[in-house]
Amino acid sequence: MTGKEILLRALKCEATPRVPWVPFVGVHGGALIGVDAKDYLESTEHIVSGLKASAKRYRPDGLPVVFDLQLEAEVLGCQLAWAQETPPAVISHPLDAGYAIKALPTLSVEKGRLPLALQAIRETKKELGEEIALYGLLTGPLTLALHLRGDDVLLDMFDEEEGVVALLDYCAEIANQMVDAYLDAGIDVIAVVDPMISQIGPSHFTDWVAPRLDEVFSYVRKKGALSSLFVCGNATRNLAAMCATQCDNISVDENVDLAELAKVARAAGKSFGGNLQLTKILLLGDEADAKREVVRCLDQAGDGGGFILAPGCDLPYAVKPENLEAVAALVHDPYLIEVARNLPPKDSTDTFDDIPIPDYAAENQVLVDIVTLDSAGCAPCAYMLKAAQKAADEYGGTIDVREHKITTRDGLAYMAKLGVTAIPSICVDGRERFASIIPQRKELVACYQTAAAAK
Repeated sequence: MTGKEILLRALKCEATPRVPWVPFVGVHGGALIGVDAKDYLESTEHIVSGLKASAKRYRPDGLPVVFDLQLEAEVLGCQLAWAQETPPAVISHPLDAGYAIKALPTLSVEKGRLPLALQAIRETKKELGEEIALYGLLTGPLTLALHLRGDDVLLDMFDEEEGVVALLDYCAEIANQMVDAYLDAGIDVIAVVDPMISQIGPSHFTDWVAPRLDEVFSYVRKKGALSSLFVCGNATRNLAAMCATQCDNISVDENVDLAELAKVARAAGKSFGGNLQLTKILLLGDEADAKREVVRCLDQAGDGGGFILAPGCDLPYAVKPENLEAVAALVHDPYLIEVARNLPPKDSTDTFDDIPIPDYAAENQVLVDIVTLDSAGCAPCAYMLKAAQKAADEYGGTIDVREHKITTRDGLAYMAKLGVTAIPSICVDGRERFASIIPQRKELVACYQTAAAAK
């Protein structure tokens, strides 16, 4: 049985000889071939080379061809800012001034970077498609809506309902067009990646987002393909509602308890995937850490089947290849899994003493710390940071808003010392106030005012 066959069976909750493994190789493919993220995502040749290098080193059962949630937004009129080690970030919103949806351009697979992405799929299919299942990642309706309108979408759910409905319907139509393009190019699994779902509650998800997701998942099923719903961030409060959609698979990151997901997903007849820790383990840890992490995931997933081992999100550019190779070794050799169970516990002695945090009570101004994965490439992180900055402008007082990326020791230090419970989070004067949810602006301004009054 090929790795592709194992993965497709697992996605359908059928019995498999082992757990399948899907490293979410995005811009990390560029690191493997020595080019930066921009050069990588703007070149069919580089993408195919990066995927071939990933297949050789990591022995995956499935791979995403392109992990970039800005492909559609770029074609639809959003401006992008590029970074060397992350996918681009959206920095302008065509619907900033209002819901003039009819003024948006139509999605053309001949525009932007879509032609090179689709060509990368076709070429990768020829090179790897017999052995490895290929994932086509499209931007989910809520995240695409925020790209087009900005974070005002979350506020507009209260007082611009007609506009939000029309926009989400439009985004679902775009998603179905991407489904057609991906399947025609040879994709095996359609992954709807909607990280902003972690920033809303179950009622908003059920009322606003689920109906549009089901349009997409039903369309994928009609076309005879399999689908996955992939949500970054702490989506715990939405797990049951996510599993009630028409997708075949749910995939989450390290903010979610994998054992809880296993229980909820299996009860709903869904397969599920996750959730190897990206930064502490795969990026900053060593091979022993990676092996312990595999054991954790396998144990939390349990023996009920339908589990796909994967990172919690797209791999950081500079993730250590030897750590991913260690994961692959365990996946392909059950004896090594048992050996890993006997590894001594990690000596967690890093107290980050070399990274001091402010004495918040002694500061004259309000200090706002946004602990993120990286706002340059993480949509929820970017929109949370933007929300904090907008609220600071509206407040009018002296506010210092700073980002701390957990891809660095500085970010990990702030996460540990401030007791941050989820990524991304807003901390105000040293206290976590909003964990993995973007607050309404008036609520955030009020929080700033209270903190200033306490000085």
